[in-house]
Amino acid sequence: MDQYLDGVKNQFLYYKILGEKAIDQLEDEQLFIQHDPQSNSIAVIIKHMAGNMLSRWTDFLTSDGEKSYRNRDEEFNEQKTDRSIVMKMWNAGWDCLFTSLNQLQTKDLSTIVFIRNEGHTVVDAINRQLAHYPYHVGQIIFYAKQLKKEEWNNLSIPRNKSVDYNKEKFSKEKAVKNYTEEEIKKLL
Repeated sequence: MDQYLDGVKNQFLYYKILGEKAIDQLEDEQLFIQHDPQSNSIAVIIKHMAGNMLSRWTDFLTSDGEKSYRNRDEEFNEQKTDRSIVMKMWNAGWDCLFTSLNQLQTKDLSTIVFIRNEGHTVVDAINRQLAHYPYHVGQIIFYAKQLKKEEWNNLSIPRNKSVDYNKEKFSKEKAVKNYTEEEIKKLL
């Protein structure tokens, strides 16, 4: 189970870095572009993610993951600020998540925690968020790629390069490790 905790930390870190690499490619004003009234800007997605992270991971083992002070609906209101404020929200959310994860011990994994009064084992609660955050990071990447068009710097295997990528992977000895370890190194 220690491997599980290490693995999820690496996966969360991988998606955090992917999101940052996409955000870093954008001009400040592009963070606030809203495609249409039903879509969210990248800044709003970040505000929502931060709100969720702060709610879910603050006092993770001892209080409901939906905090009474959280105003989820407000997270989706467009409010043009600046990049530094958006990134402070982003970092506050991720810092809260990693602080909480780093405090967990194997014995905590079967503990029941609540989100909106629904009980989850710690493993299930972690997995729930490990599905939620990459979903939004994917939205950020997709939207950033649309905004940058041909100026986009790819964050994964480039088009028509799968054969080269696989050749490089299969040229190495088999090894047991978290798949994100190498990917994180490439991104940094």
